[in-house]
Amino acid sequence: MYAVFQSGGKQHRVSEGQTLRLEKLDVETGATVEFDKVLLVANGEVITVGAPLVEGGKITAEVVQHGRGDKVKIVKFRRRKHSRKQQGHRQWFTEVKITGINA
Repeated sequence: MYAVFQSGGKQHRVSEGQTLRLEKLDVETGATVEFDKVLLVANGEVITVGAPLVEGGKITAEVVQHGRGDKVKIVKFRRRKHSRKQQGHRQWFTEVKITGINA
């Protein structure tokens, strides 16, 4: 059984017991989170597609940790001007473990 849900402007395909990194959620570590924007639920041969959401669809997850991703370097280089600019960015994330899929 798997499902597709929306969180943080992105869509994620998950199955029960899977861990994944989402955009930062304002929840404490160890708390339970419910996602109700479920777009698709598949249980064996039966696939339920929402229009746009699956009615009664809910995904529960447990927050494992918060953290920051790897550094991404941004480099701006101006040729022939003896000028360059460097900047780094580390995006915040929340790691969750999927505990249940209800349709």
